[in-house]
Amino acid sequence: MTIAILGGYGAVGATAARRLAAHGGNPVRVGGRNPRSASALCEELGDNASAHAVDLTDGRSLATFCAGAAVVLNCAGPSYRVLDTVALAARAVGAHYVDVAGDQPLFRRLGALPPSDRLAVISAGVMPGLTAILPRGLLGDDPARTGVDLYVGGPVRITPVSAQDILLATGPDFGTPLASWRDGEVVQGSVSPQWNVSLPHFGPAVHALPYLTTESADFARHHGIGEVRSYSVYVSERIPTTLATAWAESPDDPTAWAGELAKAATEDLSEHAPRYTIFVRRRDLDERNPPAWRLLQTTDPYRLSGVVAALTAQAVLASEATGLHSAWRFLDPHETWAALSGDPLCHTETHGPASPAPQLKA
Repeated sequence: MTIAILGGYGAVGATAARRLAAHGGNPVRVGGRNPRSASALCEELGDNASAHAVDLTDGRSLATFCAGAAVVLNCAGPSYRVLDTVALAARAVGAHYVDVAGDQPLFRRLGALPPSDRLAVISAGVMPGLTAILPRGLLGDDPARTGVDLYVGGPVRITPVSAQDILLATGPDFGTPLASWRDGEVVQGSVSPQWNVSLPHFGPAVHALPYLTTESADFARHHGIGEVRSYSVYVSERIPTTLATAWAESPDDPTAWAGELAKAATEDLSEHAPRYTIFVRRRDLDERNPPAWRLLQTTDPYRLSGVVAALTAQAVLASEATGLHSAWRFLDPHETWAALSGDPLCHTETHGPASPAPQLKA
């Protein structure tokens, strides 16, 4: 069963292509606008991979690329410009669909379509994606008496395409700053920024800015969790200052600031080694039990997204499910954690008797 990967030689897609070509034996198509880059990767991957020139803005080119594939995996972006373009092409040829990114706008568009006997799984990356999958694997027997704290971030590169997505991810479709989830609703203004604090696994003098994503709110609502607090963590004020300036000065098209955002990340990396961290802590609101937590770290979140995308594509091929799903509701959290704990790109730790995952490598 062929897996067609659009953007298959990029920061995310190349890792997904390598994982999929190495496991399962399914033919892999690597597609994008640069056939030389696609061909170079396919030479590395071997006879099971083929390179294809495809432009997602050209309907005929995209249809040809998707035709005959069992799964179309979209790693191209920026996702908020692509929206449902690739998903509709996959649907038209009867293929399952996986999108590394996507969010509420894509979910809303695909949810408005007539029911399909194919699978579509979106947000199959790190954030959104792992940022709900990891907390899901920590939940105990009584979510209503459970609090979840999520800290995500660190010094890493920001690609030009990713910078555009970050800048476009603003407004109620994506989340609420300074908010938490409490007792069944989003409570605005309930959490304060933490400036120059020392956080476990992040190091001294970082900045933790509260931002309750739509994904975290949906996760909390679905499981009936008592409280969820979510923080974006930065090693300097460069990135949050650039974001605030872009959204204030260019609200109609903040992507004009993509270069400045990428530059801010590069300047952070001039002072810090690359390290992207997801730290999830589960606490009992009545304090009957000690906290449990999970830690995942990597030097490259784009490659980590590629790993999650590959795991999702493999799960789609093995599934008999249909319809539209977010990755955090589709993937098994314990199987995903086990797979990540054995991946060379990841450092994982787990703590707490309530965690159902086995003891994993450090």
